[in-house]
Amino acid sequence: MITIRERVNLKPYNTFGIEAYCDFFTEINSTSDFLELIKTDTYQTNRKLIIGGGSNLLFTKDFNGIVVKNNLKGIEVLLENDLEIIVKAAAGENWHQFVLYCIAHNYAGLENLSLIPGCVGASPMQNIGAYGVEIKEVFEELEAYSMTTGEKRIFKTKDCGFGYRESVFKHKYKNQYLIASVSFRLKKQVKLNTTYGAINTELAAMQITSPTIKDVSNAVIQIRQSKLPDPEVSGNAGSFFKNPEVSADKHDELKQRFANLVAYPLANGNYKLAAGWLIEQCGLKGYEMNGAAVHNRQALVLINKNNCSGVDVFALSSYVLQKVFDTFGVLLEREVNIV
Repeated sequence: MITIRERVNLKPYNTFGIEAYCDFFTEINSTSDFLELIKTDTYQTNRKLIIGGGSNLLFTKDFNGIVVKNNLKGIEVLLENDLEIIVKAAAGENWHQFVLYCIAHNYAGLENLSLIPGCVGASPMQNIGAYGVEIKEVFEELEAYSMTTGEKRIFKTKDCGFGYRESVFKHKYKNQYLIASVSFRLKKQVKLNTTYGAINTELAAMQITSPTIKDVSNAVIQIRQSKLPDPEVSGNAGSFFKNPEVSADKHDELKQRFANLVAYPLANGNYKLAAGWLIEQCGLKGYEMNGAAVHNRQALVLINKNNCSGVDVFALSSYVLQKVFDTFGVLLEREVNIV
């Protein structure tokens, strides 16, 4: 049985800790709850917003409509053999806790994605990635329900249009489906990926020479905790900007002007630039504006430092975009969903 509440403060439901109100609010704990919800007049006659952990949202104003919090829970094994296992997790499961569950059972593939905030359902929407691993590499399928008809649909990898922090759920099918569960194809024979970022350096500092997936996870957790703010202390949504992709010609031009340019060659001949480095070179690390700030240890992250509004965070992000463009001629793109 669903309960629809009126005029609810969304501050507890977004990791930026931004105060914003919605006209109506409900939580679903089963797919039958959702199928019941879509038949109500309140749902059918209002704008709709589905949220999970609220870790990729910036509310810049009140939401005139109904907010639906996805609380679907459950983890089950769909297939297992000597080499691999397919694990299905409900969309409302906490992402990091799900990763730890897989590690505890020695299912390899997600360890590099430890401590990413949010819920399982958001992982394919964003094609989340960290330390050389993206969801599309371990994705098997997802189960979703039409937000208008309630019809169930299975999305395979080819249906999802995965790109860098992209999927069809951010554009083509935005606000059209409720993701109910996601299935991952993980390995039982471990093949570690430790070459990206500072993982090997951290493992060496931990005096580990033959790492397990648990060791890699611990290293990633240590790295993230050392440079990223805790949302419980400073409201944030993790990386606010995408790392931009530029042509080889643009890369070469910037390399001539900035000898220490941080860039990574891509298979298509282009280069991916480190957005955090670009922002830092503009002197913006730690920069504050009306209670919003660029984090002083990781310039990719914007924080709610002093009870700011969503408008304040957005204004700061616009300032950062302009400064980077003026300095480098590179236009950054926001990664966070602006509401």
